[in-house]
Amino acid sequence: MSRPSPPRSLPLPVVLDTNVVLDVLVFDDPITRPLAAALAEGALVAWADEQTLLELERVLPLPSFKLDVPARREVLERYRRMVRLASTESSTPLPELPRCRDRDDQMFLVLTARAGAAWLVSKDKRVLSLADRHGLPFEILTPKQAAQGLELARRLV
Repeated sequence: MSRPSPPRSLPLPVVLDTNVVLDVLVFDDPITRPLAAALAEGALVAWADEQTLLELERVLPLPSFKLDVPARREVLERYRRMVRLASTESSTPLPELPRCRDRDDQMFLVLTARAGAAWLVSKDKRVLSLADRHGLPFEILTPKQAAQGLELARRLV
């Protein structure tokens, strides 16, 4: 696993895939705690759009999460408060992006490029397999790599 490049500056714009959002807001995964803290303190700015919000809304009722309706509503509200909403309209053309084998994951690549985010943070192996593609306008990182990148950024500030 390679180390992320030093971040361009803080606050750093990022996109979190749905599994990372779940780790931050539902599971309180220790690996994602640095990301949650950085989001809370403003060192990271997370971007979402209507498609990614709908995906989160679609997966929250799954039985494996054991969330009742009020808990699901609270997760969605917390997430909406922590993200900036990217428009689906863009005046500038998107760069050429690799095609993800899972069409549901392509929206995260597109959102990351459209929002001008520095990082796409994912746990999805198909998404992570694209990390070494030449010419991507952003980095694709695991939550652990993103936490390391944040630590590096804090040392540089």
